[in-house]
Amino acid sequence: MSTSLKYPIAACIFFVLVGTALINAAPQGFLEGQLKILSRSPVERGDENTRAVTAKNYADYPVIILSRANNKEITRVTADKAGNYRVTLPPGDYILDVQRGESAHFRAKPQPFTVVANETVRVDMAISTGSNAEAIPPQE
Repeated sequence: MSTSLKYPIAACIFFVLVGTALINAAPQGFLEGQLKILSRSPVERGDENTRAVTAKNYADYPVIILSRANNKEITRVTADKAGNYRVTLPPGDYILDVQRGESAHFRAKPQPFTVVANETVRVDMAISTGSNAEAIPPQE
């Protein structure tokens, strides 16, 4: 390879690496909130299966963050055992939703939000579960 091509190629590689580092160093913002699971199934008092009915398994309901511009999935997060979640995001406009599977028997209202650099935005998500979740809107 000639000397006249080595220097421009090396310069291009250098600028690509520096540009990537600058993009990655851009200030980020934060999303935090709490996932609330509301059971719409009737529960009998004194039933020893009450714990199973009211137990909250947050791993079954991953929270997803979509770009508001094209509904593309940006990331997903699972709430901790108390239902709390926190994620770092670049500044922009997003939609918070819950992952929906083929047999999703719950209702959740997608929540739009905006992330600003070096700030935390709080967005809570409530979902209604149970056989009649589709017919009853979640409580806010």
